[in-house]
Amino acid sequence: MLARFLVFICLLGNLYGDKLLIPMDISQTDHLKAYGIAFRAVSTGNNVEWLLNFRGGSFLMDYGAAVEKDCAMNGVRWELISVSDVLSIYQTIEENNMETILLEKAPRIAVYIPENFEPWDDAVTLALEYAGVPYDQIWDDEVLGGILQKYDWLHLHHEDFTGQYGKFYGSQRQNEWYQSEVRMNEEAARRLGFAKVSKLKLSVAIAIKEYIAQGGFVFSMCSACDTYEIALAAAEVDICHDVFDGDPHDSQVNSKLDFNRCLAFENFQVVVDPLVYEHSTIDVTQEASRRGPDTYFSLFDFSAKFDPVPCMLVQNHTSLVKEFLGQCSGFRRTAVKVPILTLGDVVGTEEVKYIHGDYGKGTFTYLAGHDPEDYQHYVGDPPTDLSLHRNSPGYRLILNNVLFPAARKKELKT
Repeated sequence: MLARFLVFICLLGNLYGDKLLIPMDISQTDHLKAYGIAFRAVSTGNNVEWLLNFRGGSFLMDYGAAVEKDCAMNGVRWELISVSDVLSIYQTIEENNMETILLEKAPRIAVYIPENFEPWDDAVTLALEYAGVPYDQIWDDEVLGGILQKYDWLHLHHEDFTGQYGKFYGSQRQNEWYQSEVRMNEEAARRLGFAKVSKLKLSVAIAIKEYIAQGGFVFSMCSACDTYEIALAAAEVDICHDVFDGDPHDSQVNSKLDFNRCLAFENFQVVVDPLVYEHSTIDVTQEASRRGPDTYFSLFDFSAKFDPVPCMLVQNHTSLVKEFLGQCSGFRRTAVKVPILTLGDVVGTEEVKYIHGDYGKGTFTYLAGHDPEDYQHYVGDPPTDLSLHRNSPGYRLILNNVLFPAARKKELKT
């Protein structure tokens, strides 16, 4: 019996050859660039498996000199393993809360950012560029022109879909960058046939909602999480103060919001005062800032075999991630719709940090906060140098979302 088993192993080894394992536990030298290795391997037709909950969500793929060189050039730790080692890994996965997910197609990625965006505007572009994952930059003209159908994954970040320019009016209206943003958006609204910027942004928000319904994957951070939902809820009511659009807002605005239009939130109120740096009661920035930078949010533990989708989204080498603030730093529990899945929260508080949901044939994932490695990032601050944060658990959450659409379609059904 043993002899037959050894013959089987030898035949299997000749057929398949050695494998390359990229460990994603604490032994990994550069977690962030490891995602880029996996992405490029999938792009070139390599068989890549995402080993959920095995050594921090490791990647297993066919050995190739090009992949090995890619790891070496990017400072990513890898291990060459034999067929017998692979069988041992599979047995460990079978006997524990682990699973193998085949990554079969590299997603086509778009990031919704204006031409004049600054590096501090978007943590996701920093992550994509550091990991070496290609993406296209798109804006209002392209979205309304139907370009989204070309992409599998769309990222929204430092954007205000309500037409209130981030509620920076009180502190930044005399600054050139703010005035330039107002001019750019007003010119775009006129060019595209909209009377107001808020109407333009609502149209974009609706186009993105339809993109999700048709099977798109959307990942949002910072103000794109709550302002997107506010824009949908306020589709039939003017919430903008006249300093933003030249006419008064509806005095009964909070009684006229339609939460049925929202994907993730309900039962919130909007803040119409232009001097208050807050959009709505969805956000818990004030409470989060009082807790300070030593706060952590916890990632939920999911069944890899029965809940592979949320399990993919929380893969990490730690279950605790340091808090980071933004225009929207966290979501109030009472504002999150019941069907929405919580992926991470600050235990014992009102703050939900990381959520996921389905809409139509697609999905959306919201991660509150602006930059996982800058607790309180201010306008004009230099961009984060990710070479100093190669093992960032917060940035790993971003890159989990980048690889998520690459999974075999049957694994994405919840």
